[in-house]
Amino acid sequence: MSLPVSVLDLVGMQQEEPAGSAIARSVDLARHTEEWGYRRYWLAEHHSIPGLACSATSVLIGHLAGATKTIRVGSGGIMLPNHAPLVVAEQFGTLEALYPGRIDLGLGRAPGGDFHSMRALRRDLQQNGDDFPKLLDELRTYLGPEKPGQVVKAIPGQGSCVPVTLLGSSDFSARLAATLGLSFAFAAHFAPDLLEEAAHLYRTHFRPSEVLDRPWLMVGVQVIAAESDAAAQRLFTTPQQRFLRLIRNQPVELLPPVDSMVGLWTEWERAAVESKLREAIVGSESTIKAHLERLVAATGADELIVVTDTWDHAARLESYRRLAQVADRIEMKPAQ
Repeated sequence: MSLPVSVLDLVGMQQEEPAGSAIARSVDLARHTEEWGYRRYWLAEHHSIPGLACSATSVLIGHLAGATKTIRVGSGGIMLPNHAPLVVAEQFGTLEALYPGRIDLGLGRAPGGDFHSMRALRRDLQQNGDDFPKLLDELRTYLGPEKPGQVVKAIPGQGSCVPVTLLGSSDFSARLAATLGLSFAFAAHFAPDLLEEAAHLYRTHFRPSEVLDRPWLMVGVQVIAAESDAAAQRLFTTPQQRFLRLIRNQPVELLPPVDSMVGLWTEWERAAVESKLREAIVGSESTIKAHLERLVAATGADELIVVTDTWDHAARLESYRRLAQVADRIEMKPAQ
């Protein structure tokens, strides 16, 4: 079996670009990656961040599922503390009814925005994520088989058993996913510090469940593939500029690549951006293959979910096309 690869999309906008244009690019990418054999197409939830058009995640999932035929479409993720579990169950139950067997529900416990966005979302501002297991249990009740005496039901949703994956960048969700026997996705594309620790913890503590008999670890990673290492490194200056602007609390629209980042950032900013992006895999197909093999060996990843943000849409398509070819040449060891 070759290495399964999937897509994580934040629906990045260029400067002064309407959201509809960015969403149209996502539809085009979803159709191409479906053709190239990608397993999933996931959309993230972020709020009040200029440059990202992914705030209405469930709406986008329905739009992209309707524009494709076979690829699984889902969330990477829905930030559960932002929403009533019943509403999430109804939304994803409806999506599952419309696109049977193609919907994934990835869940996170971060706010997906700043303090003011949290307030606008009517979150309890004292929340710190500790109530996530309780919210998750309620949500799974609405998605699972109806229980005797259950008063509130998700319709659609009840009994849909939409597959749930927990997302995280620390050991909290790794432990929870292992305990509940759920799949787990680690966000190494922006928070790589605890990747290997969380991966080991998840695998070591995994308990088989009615939905999963063995651990399934997904690793989120930035990848840019091009005809040469130099060409890919130039394209990589676009996500570097995005993270730099994020640190500076500026809009994070997609910016054109530059020949060099020298002079664009301070030494502290350079170190901060490189730390956040240190698991990024950038280069030619041979370089990409070598780095992917090392990542899989170090983490035991069962699947990669890949973020590729470039200024030029054609370059983004080309990167995902090259990555699919590389992943097809990487042999995965059979599950023990």
